[in-house]
Amino acid sequence: MAKQSGLSVMLHTLQALVECESPTSDLESAYTVTALAKELSSGWLPGESRIEVHGGRPVWRWGPHQPEILLLGHLDTVWPIGTLESIPFAINGDHLTGPGVFDMKAGVVQGWAAIKESGITDASGVGMLLTTDEETGSHASREVISQAITNAKAVIVLEPSLNGALKTRRKGTSNYFMRFHGVASHAGLDPDRGVNSLMAAAEFILATQQWGSKELETSVTPTVSKSGTTTNTVPDLAEVHVDVRAWDRTEQERIDQVVRGFTSTLPVEIEIIGGIDRPAMEAAMSAELFTLAQHLNRKLGYPDLTECAVGGASDGNLTAAAGILTIDGMGAAGDGAHADFEWASASAMPHRAELLEKMLIELIAGYY
Repeated sequence: MAKQSGLSVMLHTLQALVECESPTSDLESAYTVTALAKELSSGWLPGESRIEVHGGRPVWRWGPHQPEILLLGHLDTVWPIGTLESIPFAINGDHLTGPGVFDMKAGVVQGWAAIKESGITDASGVGMLLTTDEETGSHASREVISQAITNAKAVIVLEPSLNGALKTRRKGTSNYFMRFHGVASHAGLDPDRGVNSLMAAAEFILATQQWGSKELETSVTPTVSKSGTTTNTVPDLAEVHVDVRAWDRTEQERIDQVVRGFTSTLPVEIEIIGGIDRPAMEAAMSAELFTLAQHLNRKLGYPDLTECAVGGASDGNLTAAAGILTIDGMGAAGDGAHADFEWASASAMPHRAELLEKMLIELIAGYY
């Protein structure tokens, strides 16, 4: 790869992609960014990419519907429309900034560059899928991901790295939306006639402190709570959101049973929405691909690759749990995902694209 000229084109493409704001919650922007991806990728990829709609949301695709090797990523970000006004796309030395530049639009561009430089075609057995709802759990796109990996031997996830390290293990996630239904009454005239849903929610929140495990690194975290209408009314409804992270399915199931078995000392009705979401991505599903990446990286003369385990989940959790070899964190180097100091490394983009290029060539040749 001609690194300097290649980087210039990559940055031009990346700027256009970053400046197309695409928060998950804005469906119109999802259609806009997938249309832009179709336009931008035409300069990188052989054959035509396409936009499909699954679960009411657009996805961008290239290559066969059921490829042997799948590059997987997303075009949505956590940043609301208007973020560009305060965090514009900019190049400050090696630092690229802008909403979603690190998570994960730089990785998308690296993927396109790798396909181009590898010389593979859209009939080579390699496919690429970019969704638009990953940041909120991929609920609409799970079916298309599941269909896409039907014949897959390997999945390469273009999520950002952690300080350059590939992600070979991810925690599983569970999400619960708890609703506590009580009885409203006047807080001054007749407080005992009510059933205070907020008190029941407080019991639940305090109980969650005992459910996690420091030894197993299982976390149970109440994140959002809402209750009450006026200062002089016993609240008849309280809502609590809970985030659960665990390294294995057994722990996820244990917490699920504990949550569903909770009872309050108050006569409230408890409604539970949600449950186990993404399963954990286990290291065994990444080991072979990480070994390949290390080998190729050494041949290219780059510093040794490292691996890491992270608490955040991605669509790689889904593909690994389906029994497909999966390597994650093959996207950008940088830092600050979901933070206002988010940045991606400009100099690392050609290097990481080149590593991905060599991996695709090896995988097509039947490494797996």
